Amino acid sequence: MAAAAAASVEDERIGPKAPRSSSLTEAEEAAVVTFRRTTHLPLDDCLFALQCFIPHLTRSSLHRLYQRHDISRLPRETGPNTKGLTLRAYPIGYLHLDICQVRTG
Repeated sequence: MAAAAAASVEDERIGPKAPRSSSLTEAEEAAVVTFRRTTHLPLDDCLFALQCFIPHLTRSSLHRLYQRHDISRLPRETGPNTKGLTLRAYPIGYLHLDICQVRTG
């Protein structure tokens, strides 16, 4: 019995053609992706903020979702406040502290 001729010699994807989360609904998935794109918060901060609304959300499922939507890595900050600051050279023993406000919730 002869095998059917393939239309292409490229390797095909193994698994579902349109992957989706098994633990989140489509609405929850869309909300999580929108949250990440609008806030640009790191993974753990997103998890902390979103677990209030989606209690069954885990860090691994959130990370897989971000990878699937190509938003797992935050873009580099570009703008007027991030112009590549360089620090002056100080003698050994000098302690330099930068203080800033961090909002996580």
